[in-house]
Amino acid sequence: MKENPHLVTLVQYILPEEIFEYFEITKIEAQGKELHIYLDENPVVHSGYSTYKLSSKGFHEEAIIKDYPIRNKAALLHVRRRRWLVEETGKVVSREWHLTAEGTRYTQGFATFLKGLIGYLPDSQSFP
Repeated sequence: MKENPHLVTLVQYILPEEIFEYFEITKIEAQGKELHIYLDENPVVHSGYSTYKLSSKGFHEEAIIKDYPIRNKAALLHVRRRRWLVEETGKVVSREWHLTAEGTRYTQGFATFLKGLIGYLPDSQSFP
């Protein structure tokens, strides 16, 4: 989404800041009562594999993560992590990200907020 830097700046104030260190926004869509934000992992090699020759093998299937609602719209982050082939071994590797609260599909901040507000996390596997 390099074509509209003002929109990217605005979204950076809304989404968890760690996302922008490792991901790029590729698309934003409003669909009814949902705001869908699509994120692709930046093509940066994991430091543990910096001495190996790696080639990109596309992306894993996207994961959908719930974040704080924005203007009464459910915010759904569509996250795609990169896959890398270690050419010397033939092994496919990826970085592990800890964007969600353990056992949920909520961002860590949103899960903490919900747990503090209502004392538990609603079923994280069902989406609006």
